[in-house]
Amino acid sequence: MQHTVLKDSKVRTVTMNAIVMALYLGLTILVAPVSSGPIQFRISESLNHLVVFNRKLMWGILGGVIVFNFFWGFGAMDAFFGGMQTFISLGLTALLQKRVRSVVARLALNTLFFTATMGIIAYMLSPNGGAAFWGNYASLALSEFVTMAIAAPLMYWIDKSVHFENRL
Repeated sequence: MQHTVLKDSKVRTVTMNAIVMALYLGLTILVAPVSSGPIQFRISESLNHLVVFNRKLMWGILGGVIVFNFFWGFGAMDAFFGGMQTFISLGLTALLQKRVRSVVARLALNTLFFTATMGIIAYMLSPNGGAAFWGNYASLALSEFVTMAIAAPLMYWIDKSVHFENRL
């Protein structure tokens, strides 16, 4: 009996991550003209906050970023750099889940992690550095911060009804 419950839990985790990945892809493709490049307003970035509530959902978000960047972004290089930026940010948030009890604090930290690590994407877009790097970083960080800051209270409110942490 216990083996069946464990197996069902793994199937549920994989299924939920597949749903999150599909949502990420759908939302990013929906706003495709502003999904890539030095100014990015991806509605799908709001899904990054799911990890605040349930760190097992990290893999669906990461998969969505890698697949979108590879096929609709700038190819393998974008998939690598975007995947690395997402993995670092989500990883930091996941590590803090038990150390920082306040959901509001974790939402704020997650927003800051994603904003700060946009330097990785700016580096990819302007490998020669200089003013191009700082200009790209400023626009990327601002667009990421705005998206994540608007999404944080929305995800907090949605969690009150959906209870993301109990879904896996």
